[in-house]
Amino acid sequence: MKLKKRRKLVKYVNILDRPISFNPFLFSRNFLLWALLGLFGGVIAGVYWIVLEFLTHKIAFFEGWQVIPAMAICGLLAGVIIHVIGDPGEIQLIVNNIRFNKGKLDPKNNPSMILSSLLCVASGGSLGPEAPLVQVTGSTGTWLGKVFRLKGEDRRSLSIAGMASGFTALFGAPLGGSLFSLEILHHKHAVEYYKAIIPAFVASCFSYVVFALIIHLGLGPIWELPSYEMESTYDFGFAVLFACAAAIVAWLFIFCTKFFKNIFKKLSIPIYIKTLIGGIVLGIIAFYLPITRYFGHHEINELLFNEYSVALLTAILVFKIIAISVTVTSGWRGGFIIPLFFVGATLGLIIHQVFPSVDVSLAVICCMASINACVTRTPMSTTILLATLTGFTYFIPILFASLTGYFLAPRIPFISSQMNKNIE
Repeated sequence: MKLKKRRKLVKYVNILDRPISFNPFLFSRNFLLWALLGLFGGVIAGVYWIVLEFLTHKIAFFEGWQVIPAMAICGLLAGVIIHVIGDPGEIQLIVNNIRFNKGKLDPKNNPSMILSSLLCVASGGSLGPEAPLVQVTGSTGTWLGKVFRLKGEDRRSLSIAGMASGFTALFGAPLGGSLFSLEILHHKHAVEYYKAIIPAFVASCFSYVVFALIIHLGLGPIWELPSYEMESTYDFGFAVLFACAAAIVAWLFIFCTKFFKNIFKKLSIPIYIKTLIGGIVLGIIAFYLPITRYFGHHEINELLFNEYSVALLTAILVFKIIAISVTVTSGWRGGFIIPLFFVGATLGLIIHQVFPSVDVSLAVICCMASINACVTRTPMSTTILLATLTGFTYFIPILFASLTGYFLAPRIPFISSQMNKNIE
């Protein structure tokens, strides 16, 4: 065959082959990988929540003075687990591994995190299950990336997508959960790992569906605020004022946490003794103020539907801050996002009690947004999460409050691994 004819034949074969070998869509193997991770995340979150609910109902049997020894024993057991199996670390470790360890989250920490956090959250500690879920599902992303031999940014993106799937499952907010997994890793005022946003979206959506099928949590608002109608643009100014008040409370929480951290740091005792002491303190607080027990998932609605005096609300606010601080610093495991929302809701109710003309829903949601954004530096995801969790249809006041809390945050962040290497 002549060379010219051979070239024509090769050309025609290539043209005929293009419709078969060329995929005209963005749909690819990566999509299936992100979806698979989301399915894993939904199942893990569903099983974790079922076990957590079972343990919570069993331990809730202990009431009155019995709550003190019950929480002390649970704290002791959690400390023994950490001492024997290994320290699973906290949110700082997750952020550090994503930023400085090529996005690798070690699955070997999962048994210790799962067992200790189940005891801590179920017994009534002022920390929620979001941090354990984020660590476990994030490390699942790392493991899946290793199985499929992903490296560099691809593996880091899969770890972040895993984190998003765990956070989304609990809150039922795929968009908010995805943005949170990126914002919590932020560098100064920028979201660093924006390339992971689509993997996080896909994994979150699949995780949400699976988790909802398993236990139906997160379908619709979980905190029922009274209906709110925006009457004037002055409400934006009120949102900023409420956010300023919440930022002051956020600073108090940060200082309180550092105070207890220094105390526990000076105690040269094993971790299980620290968790035992933490359990005793938490049990005493829960005995006198039962609403401060647990992480606030159901307790926020209890706050909203009951009439509490200003004095009682102030006591709840102060001792809830102390409870969260002790829980965080004594070695108990869990996340502090929902507890911070509880503190914000309490402050909003206090403002409404002092100034009855203030709309209660606006005060509550703005305080919730500001205090969380001030502590975690996540204004975008906080805004979307609260709009989803409360059904608050007016998006902009929440955003104003979140941004106010964010820009009034301490220069040195509460999550120390968010700090820039060089602070100007």
